[in-house]
Amino acid sequence: MESLLERCLQARRPTVLVVGDVMCDVYLQGSVRRISPEAPVPVFETTTRQQVLGGAANVAANLRALGCEIRLLGVVGADAAGHCIRELLRQQGIDDTTLLADPSRPTTEKTRLVAQQQHVLRLDQESQVPLAPQLVTDALQHAQTLLAEVDGLVCSDYYKGVCTPDLLAPLFAMTRAAGKPIIVDPKVRDFSRYRGATVLTPNLTEVEQAIGHPVADPTALAHAAERLLQQSQAQALLVTRGKEGMSLFHPQRQPVHIPAQAREVFDVTGAGDTVIAMLSMALLCGLSLVDAARLANAAAGVVVGKMGTAVVSPAELRTALRQERLDSTHKILLGDALASALHQRRQRGETIVFTNGCFDLLHVGHIQYLQHARALGDCLVVALNDDASVRLLKGERRPLLPQQERARILAALGCVDYVTIFSEATPLTLITHLRPHVLVKGGDYTPETVVGRDVVEAYGGRVCIMPYLAGISTTEIIGSIVERYG
Repeated sequence: MESLLERCLQARRPTVLVVGDVMCDVYLQGSVRRISPEAPVPVFETTTRQQVLGGAANVAANLRALGCEIRLLGVVGADAAGHCIRELLRQQGIDDTTLLADPSRPTTEKTRLVAQQQHVLRLDQESQVPLAPQLVTDALQHAQTLLAEVDGLVCSDYYKGVCTPDLLAPLFAMTRAAGKPIIVDPKVRDFSRYRGATVLTPNLTEVEQAIGHPVADPTALAHAAERLLQQSQAQALLVTRGKEGMSLFHPQRQPVHIPAQAREVFDVTGAGDTVIAMLSMALLCGLSLVDAARLANAAAGVVVGKMGTAVVSPAELRTALRQERLDSTHKILLGDALASALHQRRQRGETIVFTNGCFDLLHVGHIQYLQHARALGDCLVVALNDDASVRLLKGERRPLLPQQERARILAALGCVDYVTIFSEATPLTLITHLRPHVLVKGGDYTPETVVGRDVVEAYGGRVCIMPYLAGISTTEIIGSIVERYG
C-alpha cells in the first residue's frame, strides 16, 4: 500500500476539474448546561466558531491537499457564506474565479452545533432549485475552456440544484469526447442522470434509496450494483459501507471487498469527499481501480478519526499506511508528526498525559508507573531519553539497550499511546511544544523539582507525582545480575 501511495506522489500531479454543489460548513463549539426558562429546550452556549469548505469545495480541498491542481466550477450566492467560501479557497491555493454568482439563491451553508464532542443540532441554509438556464449556459462555457487544461472531471452532487440533467448531459459528453475520465459522487435516486460516468461512489444508504429497498447482505448488494451499473452505464461502482469498508463492482467481474481501516470513528462528515478525492487522484496517476479504491479506503480511515469536515494530507496517509504495516511501531513519532497526532486528539476532547525517562531494562515498576499515568487521561505520551542523554545521566556504561529497542518495547505496551525520543538534557522544549494536560513524574520527585511544571501550570495543566515502588530499579537488577553471574 505504501508503494501505491508513493507511485501517486512521485507521478506528475494531475489537474482536476471539480463540478458540483459548493458549501460552507460552520461548526459552533460550545456546551449545554441548563434548560431555557422560556421553553423546555437546552441552552447552547457557544465558545468557538469555525468555517470550513464543504461539499464540492471540500472535494477540491482534499485534492489540493494531495497535491493536485484544481479548477472548481460551482455556484454561490451574493452573501457572507459565499464570500467566506471564496476566501477559504484562496487560502488553500484554489482559484475561485470560475465560481458563478447567483444573487437570487443563498449559498449552501450547514451549521453544526457541537457540545462535549456530540452533534446537538444542524441548521441548513440552502436552495434545491435547479440553476437558471443562463447559469447552465455560463457553466458549460467555462467547462469547455477548462476541460482543455485538466486530466479528469470529478462531479460532487449534493442535490442542491447544480448537477441537473441540463448541465451534466452535455458536460459528460464533452468530457468523454475529450477522452477524460469522469468520477461521480451521486446523490439523486435516478442514476441514469450520471450515464457514461467512469466510476460512481455512492454510500450504502444512497444505493438503497436508488433501488428502493434495503440491502441486507453482500448478495443483495451485488444485485443492486448490477442494476445501477446498467442504469448508469458506468464502468465501475465503488460502494462505501461504513464499518464494513468498501465494495468495488465491475460489469462481468467478481466484486472486490475492502475492509475498513479506521481504528476509531469520530466523525463521518465529509468522508465521501475524501474518498472521491483520493480515488480520483490515484486513477489519474495511473493506478488500477482496485489499487485506487484501496488507497481511498485508507484515506477514509484517516479522515473519520478527525473532528468535522476535514482533508487528509500525504503525510497523514503515509503514517496510516505505515501503521498498518509496522504494527505497534506506528506509535513512535517525532516532531511535527507527534504534534499533529495530538492535535487531532485534542479536537476530540481527549486529555493528553506526558511523562519521560530512560526506561532502560523495562521492569514491573515501570509498568505500574505507566499504567497509573495512562489512567489519568485518554492518551499517554512517553518521551524517551536518547542514548547520549542516558550516558550523561547514568554513566558511560548505560544504556544497556539502544534507544530504538527501548522505544519499540515501550510502544508494544497497551497503556502507551505514543513514544517520542529527545536528545536534550531535559524534556522542557518538548513539553512546551506538545502542551500536555497532565505532566507525570515518579515518587522520587517533588512538584518543585519537576522540569516543565511552570510551563504546564501556566496554561492550566497539572502535575502529578506517582508513588515510588521501592526496591525495584534497573540499577538494582544490574547489581543482582552481576552478583549472581559475576
